[in-house]
Amino acid sequence: MAASLPLRVAYAEDPTASLGRKVAEAESATRTPFARDRDRIIHCTAFRRLKEKTQVFVAHEGDHFRTRLTHSLEVAQIARSLAAALGLDADLAETIALAHDLGHPPFGHAGEDELQVLMEAYGGFDHNVQTFRVVTKLERRYPGWDGLNLTWETLEGVIKHNGPVASKLDRPSWRAIAEFDGEYGLRLSTWASAEAQVAALADDIAYNNHDVDDGVQAGLFHLKELLDVPLIGPILHQVYQDHPGLDAGITRLEAVRRMIGAMVGDVLTETRRRAEVNGLTSPEDVRMMSGALVAFSPDMVEDLAQLRAFLMERMYRHWRVNRTRSQARRILAEMFGLFMQEPDVLPTEWFAQVKDRGEAGRARVVCDYIAGMTDRYAIEEHRRLFHLDVWN
Repeated sequence: MAASLPLRVAYAEDPTASLGRKVAEAESATRTPFARDRDRIIHCTAFRRLKEKTQVFVAHEGDHFRTRLTHSLEVAQIARSLAAALGLDADLAETIALAHDLGHPPFGHAGEDELQVLMEAYGGFDHNVQTFRVVTKLERRYPGWDGLNLTWETLEGVIKHNGPVASKLDRPSWRAIAEFDGEYGLRLSTWASAEAQVAALADDIAYNNHDVDDGVQAGLFHLKELLDVPLIGPILHQVYQDHPGLDAGITRLEAVRRMIGAMVGDVLTETRRRAEVNGLTSPEDVRMMSGALVAFSPDMVEDLAQLRAFLMERMYRHWRVNRTRSQARRILAEMFGLFMQEPDVLPTEWFAQVKDRGEAGRARVVCDYIAGMTDRYAIEEHRRLFHLDVWN
């Protein structure tokens, strides 16, 4: 018999009490405002591009590794399950989870690091800000506005899911947020909703687990090397004990499955404890807390730090990953330099945007163009621009 879900808690977001959209619209007859936001994200171009944007491995390195799209789907599934178990609005948690990586450039963290360097003199680059710009400006799908015209609660969650951000507004890369907030305040000094915080923790759960899975599949380290690593090690020992002689691939999947369960259970226990201690009675109470509501326990935080240290040493800094990262950064740097010097080689619709702009404005358009590329498109575009053999 399936377990029954808890009733909606008092501090959950209520879609019927949403603060609405920047541009007023008639409500949907069939969907809540948060569910409508989710559907707009799924249908937008930036979401489709995630299918060939990197997590750690470049898309052409194999079909079985995670991409930004599969990662976003895993985060959304975990977020929805967590939200439902906590009595929160599952649609809102899922929506923020689906949107959280829309601003990532090609080639994962290497691409982001390179764009930060290239844009340092022109206002900087931040993937969270870029995600916000995608959903409020860069997506053009509607006759009445730029962006997706998402609800206040979704926009708040997109930019604040990791906590208050008011202290970042003096950074050049956060100028777009400061300007938007001046027109349509998002209360940037407070915490976001419990649903947004659920999306943030779901992200942590998903990437820690799938990086273990992908790292073993890629041969960067062996499963048994994890036996002494906190969290995953005891789980692996238990899997070996429960299923002696089990196929290595199924052992890996079973260990990852159990680790996801352990992390989800820890979040549920710690979040319920914090909610009870703080006596939460409304969504406003969540925003006004001195710290996060949705969180891992201190023991889990310590274990995850050691797991991440292992992954940093054995996976993220592996020579094969470093080599790909080096290639990726050169591709982006060379394209950026060419587009800045010869903007007339940009596609027509992008060249139209740089006309009559100064250097900083031109750099932002070039950055938007590059940030929207998939790994595959970036590789092909670079080849078209710099290798004469493609003319044959």
